Amino acid sequence: MLDWMAWTWPTAAFFLIIAGLLLVFTVLAVKVPETPRRGVLHIETTRGDRLFITLLGSAFINLAWLGLVPAPQWGALAVCAVYAAAVFRWV
Repeated sequence: MLDWMAWTWPTAAFFLIIAGLLLVFTVLAVKVPETPRRGVLHIETTRGDRLFITLLGSAFINLAWLGLVPAPQWGALAVCAVYAAAVFRWV
């Protein structure tokens, strides 16, 4: 039925991690509500906003890594982790 899709373990893990993040952030929003804060972008952001910025930026980092860097994709994961930490700390 879904033979046309490339459902490999890495693909499934990716979607499971995203679903898990959304679940965790939903529970956090209910249990520990937060007020928006202003960071280096001078816009008000919440945890969910920072997660979205992180996921979007990570997608671009991975695409750039695929096109420009002849190293394994694991390096992009490390760059994305540093990027995520920076977004959640300063944005």
